[in-house]
Amino acid sequence: MTTAADIMHPGAQWIPAHETLDRAAQLMRTLNVGALPISDENERLCGILTDRDIVVGCVAMGHDPSKITCGEMAKGTPRWVEAGADVGEVLDEMQSHQIRRLPVIDNKRLVGMISEADLAKHLSEDQIATWVESVYATS
Repeated sequence: MTTAADIMHPGAQWIPAHETLDRAAQLMRTLNVGALPISDENERLCGILTDRDIVVGCVAMGHDPSKITCGEMAKGTPRWVEAGADVGEVLDEMQSHQIRRLPVIDNKRLVGMISEADLAKHLSEDQIATWVESVYATS
């Protein structure tokens, strides 16, 4: 059985909810990633921040990214999977919520992220085609 831990990109890093968007952008650049899980004061997942969120939700709206926190940008209920989850569960979670990045948690700690690139490396062409069709569906 292939698990989330088998296909994830290990070493994901939180951004605390109190950090500003400019700091998040700097961390994204340093880590060469386009998304960061947001943690509350107890290191629990409270959202995911993407580079697009910073551009569209802050900069394009005329706001100063040094004055807006990551927590203020966190919207909705964050989705995640346990490290031991079967790949089918990973795909179901991503497809049913139309998400492209999924944090992987083990013992209440962030251990990795699963992205489109991770799926492309580890899944069959049929699995990828089904995933793309459901996640990118516009209906």
